[in-house]
Amino acid sequence: MITRMDHFTIVTDRLDVTRRFYTELLEMEEGPRPPFSVPGCWLYISQQPVLHVISVKEMPEPRRGVLDHMAFRAEGLVRTLNRLVAAGVSYRIIRTPGELRTWQVFFTDPNGVEVELDFDPAKSAPDDWALRRRPI
Repeated sequence: MITRMDHFTIVTDRLDVTRRFYTELLEMEEGPRPPFSVPGCWLYISQQPVLHVISVKEMPEPRRGVLDHMAFRAEGLVRTLNRLVAAGVSYRIIRTPGELRTWQVFFTDPNGVEVELDFDPAKSAPDDWALRRRPI
């Protein structure tokens, strides 16, 4: 029945900040979006729209749903960590237990949504990675 994940949707009262966070910091590309009656943007990875952002004047109360986090496969572990530091984004890095040993980096976007980036376990992390395991 289900063949793949299609997209996540974020509702925000900070559209420009959110757009810049994902396009400039995480290098997603803004792409075509249907002419909905509400403002927003669609952000793409490999020509696929994976993150839909809807702009609102005020955040809805009560908030809808419970999204724990969004996870993306990523490349360039050290470069990504350096970009997060340069942007002043707090993060934590862990290595998954067991045989996989995937590098996982967690941080929050400007709307408080947790983002997880998963990196190839064969790649090297900074020498002080274990000291960066602090909570975000």
